[in-house]
Amino acid sequence: MTGDRLTRASVADRALRLADEEGLDAVTIRRLAKELGVTPMALYWHFKNKDELLLGVIDHVLSHVRADASAGDPWQKRLRTVVETVVGVMREHPSLPGLLQVVDKTQAESFSRATNDTLALLSDAGFTVEEGYWVATYLLNGAIGLVSGQPGCPPGTPAGEAGEWLRRKRVQLATLPADRFPMMIEYASSLRDEPDLDRYYAFSVDLLIAGVEAMAASR
Repeated sequence: MTGDRLTRASVADRALRLADEEGLDAVTIRRLAKELGVTPMALYWHFKNKDELLLGVIDHVLSHVRADASAGDPWQKRLRTVVETVVGVMREHPSLPGLLQVVDKTQAESFSRATNDTLALLSDAGFTVEEGYWVATYLLNGAIGLVSGQPGCPPGTPAGEAGEWLRRKRVQLATLPADRFPMMIEYASSLRDEPDLDRYYAFSVDLLIAGVEAMAASR
């Protein structure tokens, strides 16, 4: 890829893939230029520094997170769609939860647009703008926590080693003192197979949304 064919989107996309594969520390202007086969100066036309590059990555990856305020669906369904979309993007791009915590994401247009859409939905639910922002923050942090705390093997564990990791974890929990940790020992038996992640995420999104719906209903 030559410098005159680079776009902000193509640079951000390559930076995102690099972050997913090797972590955020691997994303530098120099390293990215090498990956793209250009000089660092070619990237400075699009991003002045690493902070601006990371903001560009967030803007790029969240570009499809929308909540159409004109849709006919009730606010509960539209809010769930937003949360499911954000969780899905984070599952696809494991670097995103960490990136959202280290960058001032409010400077990214797509993040601000998604937040604005969510505030409009929460206004329909009866929350004030301030309360809506608290709810939106709760949902975002909840989504980050769901992905960061995904059950099963740690991210990056080779597929061939998953069974052994589960076995060691099961033994670790099963050998806890039974008089003090009976429920943890019972939980250990569930680690014989890899977790059903689709079920985990569906259950967890239900849990997040249920809290918002309960508060809205109590008003």
